[in-house]
Amino acid sequence: MKIGVLALQGAVAEHIRMLNQAGAEAVAVKKAEELRDLDGLVIPGGESTAIGKMMRKYGFMEALQPFAAEKKPIFGTCAGAILLAKEIVGQEEAYLRFMDTTVERNAYGRQKDSFEVSLPIAGVAPDFPAVFIRAPYIVEVRGAGQVLAKYDNKIVAAREGQFLAAAFHPELTEDSRFHKYFLDMVKEYREDKAPV
Repeated sequence: MKIGVLALQGAVAEHIRMLNQAGAEAVAVKKAEELRDLDGLVIPGGESTAIGKMMRKYGFMEALQPFAAEKKPIFGTCAGAILLAKEIVGQEEAYLRFMDTTVERNAYGRQKDSFEVSLPIAGVAPDFPAVFIRAPYIVEVRGAGQVLAKYDNKIVAAREGQFLAAAFHPELTEDSRFHKYFLDMVKEYREDKAPV
């Protein structure tokens, strides 16, 4: 399995390390044409507005439409979860609009308000060490979406088909279970696509 990590900003090396640890071949993706060879993509944290601008500038907004249409899984963490959402509170335009979710940016305060908490995540782990850094949260999950985890009664992880979103940073831990869950999604997609 070849998984790309969008390398415009954020914890790219950490995601690559985790994906390799979970059993994938992980590569940094800097150009839209590099999406062609991938089985899945991780959109890491960072600053959603800055990443959104760079995605537009380098043609990722257009290139990710056929990628998603091929049912290739995409995992957005922190800012990545914002980029996947259909609606962003207080912002007129969303970015990729792949997940039928509404997100609230910087919902957990500033950098100094960062924290870690042990979180039960459906299908992933009963005790995942979730690291929150200027994290968003998911206000609402609609349609076919599933809530995977809540913290303080707020949704912090969700899945909709081939799309996965986490408000926290699973790559900043030593725990690869969330990345393994994503790789299982990629395997599902590949098996569905394989000729019978």
